[in-house]
Amino acid sequence: MSIWYSFGNIVGYGVDFHASTAAGRLVTVGLYMLSLILVATYTANLASDLTISKSKDIISDIKDIKSGKIPFNRIGVFIGTASEDYYLREISGDNKSYYQLKTRQELYDSLLTENIDVAFMDTGTAEYVTNNIYCNFKLIGEDFEKGSFGIV
Repeated sequence: MSIWYSFGNIVGYGVDFHASTAAGRLVTVGLYMLSLILVATYTANLASDLTISKSKDIISDIKDIKSGKIPFNRIGVFIGTASEDYYLREISGDNKSYYQLKTRQELYDSLLTENIDVAFMDTGTAEYVTNNIYCNFKLIGEDFEKGSFGIV
C-alpha cells in the first residue's frame, strides 16, 4: 500500500482514486505509465518537427535559383566577373536585376544584414569563408560549373 501512495505522488496524479485490489492498482499504474510515455513521445515528436522545419534551406541547388524561388534582386553577384557573365547567360537571360556587389566584404555584410539571400562566389573561397570566418553561412548544393562557382 505504501508503494501505491509513493507512486501516486511521484507521478503527480495523487492517490485520490482508491483502487482496492492489487489488479486494480496494477492497471492504474499501467495506465499512468502509458500516459507518461504517450505525452513524452508527443512532446519529442513535436520538438523534432519544429526543429526540422526551421532548418530547411530556402534552396537546394542552382535549379531553384533558375526557377525563381528567390527574387532576382535578392541574389548577389560580383559585377565585372565571370560569375556575372554566367549569371546573365545561364540564369537571368541578360536581365541585370540582381544585387550588384563590388567587394567581398560587401557580399558578407549584405548576407549578414539580409539584404540578399544568395550570392555567387568562387567555390574554394566560399568553402574557406564558411568553414573559418563566417561559420553561420552555408554552402548549398553541388558545384554547378566544375571548379568555378558555388552558392553561399
